[in-house]
Amino acid sequence: MLHVDPMTLATTAALPRIAGVTSTILPPADGPPLAAEAALPPFSITAVATEARLDSWLAVGLVLAAGLYLYGVHRLRVRGDRWPVIRTIFFLGPGLGGIAAVTVTGVGTYDTTLLSVHMVQHMVLSMISPIFLALGAPVTLALRTLPVGPRKRLLAVVHSRVARVYTFPLVAFAIFVVNPFALYFTDLYRYTLEHVWAHELVHAHFILTGCLFFWPLLGLDPLPGRWPYPGRALLMLLSVPFHTVLGLTIMQSSTLFGGDWYPSLGLSWADPRQDQVLAGGILWAGGEFVSVTMLAVLVVQWMRQAEREARRIDRELDRQEARERAAGSSA
Repeated sequence: MLHVDPMTLATTAALPRIAGVTSTILPPADGPPLAAEAALPPFSITAVATEARLDSWLAVGLVLAAGLYLYGVHRLRVRGDRWPVIRTIFFLGPGLGGIAAVTVTGVGTYDTTLLSVHMVQHMVLSMISPIFLALGAPVTLALRTLPVGPRKRLLAVVHSRVARVYTFPLVAFAIFVVNPFALYFTDLYRYTLEHVWAHELVHAHFILTGCLFFWPLLGLDPLPGRWPYPGRALLMLLSVPFHTVLGLTIMQSSTLFGGDWYPSLGLSWADPRQDQVLAGGILWAGGEFVSVTMLAVLVVQWMRQAEREARRIDRELDRQEARERAAGSSA
């Protein structure tokens, strides 16, 4: 007589139900809203730490960039050259560290769950981190540490026609301004929510457009087509109303960005419409704060350059006067 264990029978009967739950929780690589995202706990400071992910290609790129930068600084010190410590702090801290803070932590986990979190990510990747990456002057560091061959190739890239076009301030400003409207007010944003590769590409795109805009304005690395400080300050001033218009448009929009993506997540702890209003406010206030701060930095740099130029002229006049006295004495 065949004996069947009651526990085995119960487990076997439960398998279809367990499989059904598992298939609901495990997300495919691409596709519609997922129950796994809806199962996330409410966004909080704790969730930023506990929901961190270190499996993205961006995390590998950040580690590689930090290692190359530190290796360059080490080479300079070995041969007795100085490199300002503040540049290293800017590049590794708010620069690369800022990118890591919004991509590999829980912020990156919630960026397809809450539009407000995505907007914080947008601000850091396109405005805050690029400023500090530029202040780290990595191109200058590379030119001072690379061998002759790679240094010539880097100079050829920096002064190429493509670099001249894309780093020209008006072109970089146009790309910086148009891109958010092209992303958020078309079906492209919904596509990036549904496809992981497109979402990761948008992260890289934010960083690239921010670097193209801010790198020529700060003026530490040897880039072509650099404008004088009055032109840079005017361009930064023109960027202030752009963030106001974009932020207010998002706040007042009656259409949800991403279509039914956010409502279909079924979050019991978040209202998509209220979250979109918050996202617009973050873009508005954050954009204006960064723009005004950057404008102040440019004015300070402009004043320091004027002081250096005045001292240079004074030294030249002193040398000329000394030459004239020497000529008079010999006569």
